[in-house]
Amino acid sequence: MLRVQLPDVPGSLGRLATAIGEAGGDIEALEIVEKNHDGTAVDDVLLEMAPGAMPDSVVSACTALDDVHVIWISRYAAGGNLFLDLEAVEDLTEAPSEALNRLVEVLPLTFRADWAVRVHRVSGHGRATSGAPDDLPFVEIERAARLDVADDDESVYAGARIDGNEIVVIGRRGGPDFLDSELARLGHLVSLAASIARD
Repeated sequence: MLRVQLPDVPGSLGRLATAIGEAGGDIEALEIVEKNHDGTAVDDVLLEMAPGAMPDSVVSACTALDDVHVIWISRYAAGGNLFLDLEAVEDLTEAPSEALNRLVEVLPLTFRADWAVRVHRVSGHGRATSGAPDDLPFVEIERAARLDVADDDESVYAGARIDGNEIVVIGRRGGPDFLDSELARLGHLVSLAASIARD
């Protein structure tokens, strides 16, 4: 998985795809994560590498392009794909009474995070995916936000409020940081799941 910032102008994606292909990468899927006011966009690109091709060669090929910046590159689960917000919403509506538990399951896929967990003000941890820390405290937040977690400089965290007594937290080991657009999407999906569960 490659997260890259590039100019938001015609032809930029074509040049990026060509550079990736010449370096031995094959684009499996692409998602526009954020469009910025400075004329740039941030995209997540899911790649399959040709035998013998190295991820470093893809990074070098991308950064050789004018105004292209590789924010992050990491392994992604074999056979994985991008799980889009619409797919998450469809999943949540299939069983409304389970929407909040399903939310925990779909958030790591939707946001390319390593884990997700529900944290209750009184009872602590609720539903969690594999790898979620088991000692996250409840945090008062009004809207989706980046979270600072004491004694963890390796991971990045974001959380959103389910209701006055419960939040959901997602995390990535090693980054990249959660962008403002991702926080907005997280807040929207959490609010939607809470609404579905109430109806």
